[in-house]
Amino acid sequence: MPAGGLQSQLMSMLPILAMVVLFYFMLIRPQQQRAKQHAAAIAAVKRGDNVVLSNGMLGKVVRVEDAEVGVEIAQGVTVKVVKSMIAEIRAKGEPAPANDPKS
Repeated sequence: MPAGGLQSQLMSMLPILAMVVLFYFMLIRPQQQRAKQHAAAIAAVKRGDNVVLSNGMLGKVVRVEDAEVGVEIAQGVTVKVVKSMIAEIRAKGEPAPANDPKS
């Protein structure tokens, strides 16, 4: 095979390789970093934390176990939730974001 043919093939593959690298740094790597941050936040959940569950329910952590937490979703109503279903952990006393249709 002539050297020019090999160089031509490599040059034609360069845009595809560049797209793969771009996708890695713009999509895959940030997702991995978010997953690590979420796992660290879930591991650090403690009693008294306000949480948002993956189904949208808001509650307060009242009991922490190995793989589950007890979340009080209303006064006297406690549900047992798998830790991985916690979507967000809010700081104590942090207000819920307002639903402002103007913004």
